[in-house]
Amino acid sequence: MAPTASNTTSSSAIDPREKKLDVPGQHKAAIFDKKGGPVSVRTVPVARELKHGEALVRVIYSGVCHTDLHAMLGDWPLDNKLPLVGGHEGAGVVVALGEGAEEFVKIGDRVGIKWIADSCLKCDFCRRGFEPNCPEAQCSGFTVDGSFQQYAVSYARHLSPIPDSLPLDQAAPILCAGVTVYKALKEAQLTPGQFVAIPGAGGGLGHLAVQYAVAAGYRVIAIDTGNDKRALAEKLGAETFIDFKTTKNLVEEIKQASGGLGPHAAVVAASGAAAYEQALDYIRSRGTLVAVGLPGGTDIKANVFFTVFRSLRIVGSYVGNRQDAVEALDIAARGKVRTSFKTLGLSELPKVYEDMNSGKIAGRIVLDIDK
Repeated sequence: MAPTASNTTSSSAIDPREKKLDVPGQHKAAIFDKKGGPVSVRTVPVARELKHGEALVRVIYSGVCHTDLHAMLGDWPLDNKLPLVGGHEGAGVVVALGEGAEEFVKIGDRVGIKWIADSCLKCDFCRRGFEPNCPEAQCSGFTVDGSFQQYAVSYARHLSPIPDSLPLDQAAPILCAGVTVYKALKEAQLTPGQFVAIPGAGGGLGHLAVQYAVAAGYRVIAIDTGNDKRALAEKLGAETFIDFKTTKNLVEEIKQASGGLGPHAAVVAASGAAAYEQALDYIRSRGTLVAVGLPGGTDIKANVFFTVFRSLRIVGSYVGNRQDAVEALDIAARGKVRTSFKTLGLSELPKVYEDMNSGKIAGRIVLDIDK
């Protein structure tokens, strides 16, 4: 299932549904009750009692991330709540506020629900801007119910403001995929003109990473397979595309594409273990491997001698903070980054999970929550 760009443009960024601020008694939500699913779309009551600092968001669009499938299957070494409403790329409007929430948002605001739903904002990690690492962090669609529902309760202080010029369907994937790769590129500590390799460049994370890298002035080596992904990566500004299935020597070809020394960094957006092993071979001395994709049961095997001898850096990058989300959305609103996706209805989520689990989906799926 190939991704397709939305036809919505900034001249018609406001969806008519954004003006409907009434709160019904019931709504649709996609819920699973046990590890392994299944997920089903049900009619359930809308939350009426909001706690201090909570906001009720009318979700209009939500992206679907592979993390959502991981949560349903229970294949992470972490426990999620059950029953659970998944989703953490929700875009919509605020329709009700709990006490104290007005300090952060007001009714009618266009907002995004991202992976990090809340953090304490008081600990050492939060004070230094590392909110995802907060010991008290809550995650949308994992430890708290997420965005696969028409009306979602969220924490006002962690909602992300969405610029008026950015359509909500375009904004949704930025709230996880976009901010994740934007932060990963920051972690690479590159300067304009340097080379960055992006394994998985044609996927939901990767195609956004290509655009954020190009916008920052980096020279992108896109790594993926297939003519469709080649065409997409080149259209988005990748300087070189290397098909990992057809190349005779991936490591050598990447080195040659970056002046013979190898790229200054690799931001691994692929979900395969081989992408990590190869990256340590082709990045140049003093280069950085940024781990983003999460292949299950995978270890990074780095030879200690050559890691020291070549002064390599291996960095884990886990989404981004509130400011990263603001910056990532702003860059998209200014037309520097455009998400490529296919729009389906919330009712089709079970089939999306089925296709995702069998590897049939390329790019991003954005759900119209009303359908």
